[in-house]
Amino acid sequence: MVNPTRVFAEGVIQLGKRRTAIHGKELMAMLNQILERQNMIRALKRVETNNGKHGVDMMPVQILRQHTLENWETIKSQILSGTYEPQPVRRVEIPKPDGGVRLLGIPTVTDRLIQQAIAQILSKEYDKSFSNNSFGFRPNRSCHDAVRKAKVYIKEGYRWVVDIDLEKFFDKVNHDRLMAILAKRIKDKMLLKLIRKYLQSGVMINGVVVDTEEGTPQGGPLSPLLSNIVLDELDKELEKRGHKFVRYADDCNIYVKSQRAGERTMKSVQKFIEKKLRLKVNELKSAVDRPWKRKFLSFSFTSHKESKIRIAKIALERMKKKIRKITSRKKPFSIEYRIEQLNQYLVGWLGYFALIDTPSILKLLDSWIKRRLRMCLWKDWKNPRTRVRNLTRLKVPYGKAYEWGNTRKGYWRISKSPILHRTLGNSYWESQGLKSLQVRYETLRYSS
Repeated sequence: MVNPTRVFAEGVIQLGKRRTAIHGKELMAMLNQILERQNMIRALKRVETNNGKHGVDMMPVQILRQHTLENWETIKSQILSGTYEPQPVRRVEIPKPDGGVRLLGIPTVTDRLIQQAIAQILSKEYDKSFSNNSFGFRPNRSCHDAVRKAKVYIKEGYRWVVDIDLEKFFDKVNHDRLMAILAKRIKDKMLLKLIRKYLQSGVMINGVVVDTEEGTPQGGPLSPLLSNIVLDELDKELEKRGHKFVRYADDCNIYVKSQRAGERTMKSVQKFIEKKLRLKVNELKSAVDRPWKRKFLSFSFTSHKESKIRIAKIALERMKKKIRKITSRKKPFSIEYRIEQLNQYLVGWLGYFALIDTPSILKLLDSWIKRRLRMCLWKDWKNPRTRVRNLTRLKVPYGKAYEWGNTRKGYWRISKSPILHRTLGNSYWESQGLKSLQVRYETLRYSS
């Protein structure tokens, strides 16, 4: 005789086994997505495109594809079994424009590949829930979008800014807190374990591996996404409070209507960041001020009622410093080489700053750059005889050519003289291949 109680018990056990199996598959689903062939190929192409320096194993990006083909099955097996061990990142110091250094941690190319594959899948999971006011390291969003958003707030009457700078943000992220946030959405325990390993893989400094107990080192493909996950909590808090804000990575600007409101906001938001997020606000770089007195992503704004986007003063000085270096008369460069270097730099520079609404500065910069080139050319001509000969070739009457060719005025002063300004003007430098900032700006702004 069949025992009904026993049959029921066995049924419950079998059902439990099936549920456990299904649950196990769910837990591994995200890691399997990451290691899926198409995702890995996309990650490989991205790492190859980004190029970058080698990690501690000295392996260049150029041989990553072959290395992966030969070793992928082993690497994949180690990841799935939880035995894969990331290598320490290589410490690199990048000088900051305003002094000091930015600490980068460069993973090995293999670890960059795995991190990129993880980031691609996690981005799909997280990006859809991120704030519309967050613009850094997100698909189809850029720093230009962030600056445009800031301009909208200023136009709406929010003409005070709470400019918050997080002190060494990437170095100060609390690992336990970050993992707790990740665990709310990620149920794949093996993936969580792998991410923690990357956080704690250590940094190699002068051949010595130093443990990393906090932070997510800049330089790896996964760090930008993790930073957004950490700071999404700040975004949600600012949204809950009804603030008008723009955040790009660890740069956060909150727009308010008065200085008093700004100071009140600064105090309360700083408290939230330091108490709840366990991060530190850099009080020296943070301030409540007018937007046109601050910089945001190297841009600033005019104080007009209809505020316009302009280049921040510090960014302008940085650019001029670079130009002075290329056009230094102390450097024995040919004029052709100087123009080549200028074009290479200026095309990229203007590609970023084409967002500005104040193109008059570009006309002034064009004029200043040509003056510096005239100074270099005048020095290259060296002796009076050469100068007279070259001036006459440029259709200068011999008398004038002789007079100016034998002048004892300094290089910088002569570079602004009417004789050189006319003969070595816009048409001359255009014929030499020098690209005009103003012309390129108009092309970028009005041809698209």
